[in-house]
Amino acid sequence: MAPVAPAEAIRKAVPPPAPVMFRHPRANREARLSGALVAYEFRRGKRRSIGFSVGPEGLVVSAPRWVPLAEVDAALFEKSAWVLQKLEQARQHQQRLEASRIEWRDGAVLPFLGGSVVVALDPRHAFRGAGAVLHADAGNGAASLHVGLASGATPAQIRDAVQAWLMRQARRLFTERLNHFAPRLGVQWRRLGLSSAGTRWGSASADGSIRLNWRLVHFRLPVIDYVVAHELSHLRVMNHSPLFWDTVRTVVPDYAELRGQLKDEALPRWD
Repeated sequence: MAPVAPAEAIRKAVPPPAPVMFRHPRANREARLSGALVAYEFRRGKRRSIGFSVGPEGLVVSAPRWVPLAEVDAALFEKSAWVLQKLEQARQHQQRLEASRIEWRDGAVLPFLGGSVVVALDPRHAFRGAGAVLHADAGNGAASLHVGLASGATPAQIRDAVQAWLMRQARRLFTERLNHFAPRLGVQWRRLGLSSAGTRWGSASADGSIRLNWRLVHFRLPVIDYVVAHELSHLRVMNHSPLFWDTVRTVVPDYAELRGQLKDEALPRWD
């Protein structure tokens, strides 16, 4: 038997790479697109054309009831490059989310106004009524948030104390920025509410009520300013027409770049 050449021996010893796979949790159809196996959710409904959407769970394909499956397959193959690109982007986003999951303990790190804050359990602050006190950056690149809890506090207790502090900072900061931009836009806001919506950063009502997601305090101030100006601009233009965006631009000229940062940056996981 002839000896195996070194290159061939290496090739045989190293297993082939696993095929790329994207699987929707409610997948009921599969397709192989450019070497990747895509298991997707397929829906029939009252619509005029075949539609594709990619979200955190994966690919969803929707089609009219009268369209044959062969036509759906053909449309999917035609859109394969776009589908794979969006699926990979969604996967990377989920990986960033997982990497940003906070472990609630003494020394936990979380983003605040574009910087970092380190949680320090410090029961001395409990009797002061503040619950938590922020100490300035000591030169290590992060400020410290002294939380009035004992060292044996549970993760849920630490999370709740930190969230309460962040929500207080959010209300104070949002009020300040609303008062800053409202006169410049010629509008008057009347009520501020804090939300915890998963994907919506703010909303505005014609009666002057503004709701802002308290988790915006994780972002840099310019990003927060964009959202505040966005919602205040709705008090003048209650839609997303060119006139609306022109209104936003008058106070936040670089709103498009800031809007992109709001979409791209991964916030910490709190669960």
